[in-house]
Amino acid sequence: MSRRANGEGSIYLYRNGFAAHVWIVTPKGRRQRKTVYGKTRPEVHDKWLRLHEQARRGPMVPVSPRLRDFLERWLEETVRPTLSPATTSNYEMFSRLYIVPDLGDRKLDKLVVRDVQVWVNTLRVRCQCCFQGKDAARPEPQCCALGACCHEVASDWTVHQAWRMLRGALTQAMREELIFRNVAALVRVPMPRSKKIPVWTVDEARRFLESARADGDPMYAGYVLLLTLGLRRGEMLGLAWEDVDLEQGEALIAWQVQRVDGSLLRRHTKTPSSDAPLPLPEIAVRALERHRVEEARRRLAAGDMWGDCGLVFTTRLGDPVDPRNFHRDFKLRAAKAGVPVVPIRSTRRTCASLLVALDVHPRVAMAVLRHSRIALTMEIYSQVSSTSTRDALKRLGTELSGP
Repeated sequence: MSRRANGEGSIYLYRNGFAAHVWIVTPKGRRQRKTVYGKTRPEVHDKWLRLHEQARRGPMVPVSPRLRDFLERWLEETVRPTLSPATTSNYEMFSRLYIVPDLGDRKLDKLVVRDVQVWVNTLRVRCQCCFQGKDAARPEPQCCALGACCHEVASDWTVHQAWRMLRGALTQAMREELIFRNVAALVRVPMPRSKKIPVWTVDEARRFLESARADGDPMYAGYVLLLTLGLRRGEMLGLAWEDVDLEQGEALIAWQVQRVDGSLLRRHTKTPSSDAPLPLPEIAVRALERHRVEEARRRLAAGDMWGDCGLVFTTRLGDPVDPRNFHRDFKLRAAKAGVPVVPIRSTRRTCASLLVALDVHPRVAMAVLRHSRIALTMEIYSQVSSTSTRDALKRLGTELSGP
């Protein structure tokens, strides 16, 4: 046998087995020895060869951190300063409930593709009510705590989002040269199909607004903005009077109200393309004028208790409206109006459908809805109502049949 070269390392007896070391270069540029252990010489030899290969690829860390520790640091140093508070809160939730319980104790350099694949497959079939012990927080035991499993498995969308978060975290670990490959990116997780969101027809939207106006609903003006401008819930609740010009009939959409970790937060809209001045239709101008008069009356009634947050839509004491409370009131109003109770986000799709029905050009609709890409607008335009589809096919059949 030939002599080992300098820096090649060696295999030797160690306690009840064998050990081997290889000289590596750390991310800081220091030359350091890294050791592997095993019960048999062939086992250590295989580890020794893999360690050599990793050292040949580039810098290595002497001691790899556990996934739970790396995720905690990644969330604090990378996610929190760059992403929105709501996204950060979601990432922390996925880490705490779905990733750390299964993979948190694994070291980054020991995490393999099979570990991630088994984790994804487990999330699809495991009852989260049983696993997370949700019954422990309930006053009275239900379902799983009584031995009657409710089979509350994670949705396809939840599994996909948890996997995406893990993939993003391991990508950052690669940038920091803690690992040399992203094992999560090697696992195939199909994109879940988006559910078809129900939308109102023109008649149903009209009935909804007429019901709110007839009952003197304090959020009537907000409903008008949702349906005529396609505003998101947070954008409507974050609109301030200083951004509204009723004389010119214009409103600047640049802020939103979100509920993050139990508190309300007013922040800029998600993307720069969402910031735009929009012309107000006549129905919106009249609704906002009536709303301002009503607000002045409530301000006098509240006296010193008035919050004076400067927002257009407030509680009876002038404080910001909680998005959850507004969603609840929206569903109650829909039930009173006798129209289908749809998610509040469907009002944006309803606005787009109304624009389709009015034959508005897609580029104009893109400006109204403030989409960042025309493809998003065209996706909505391609999903026309079944009535429009039947009428188009009927006209096509008439043309093809001839005289």
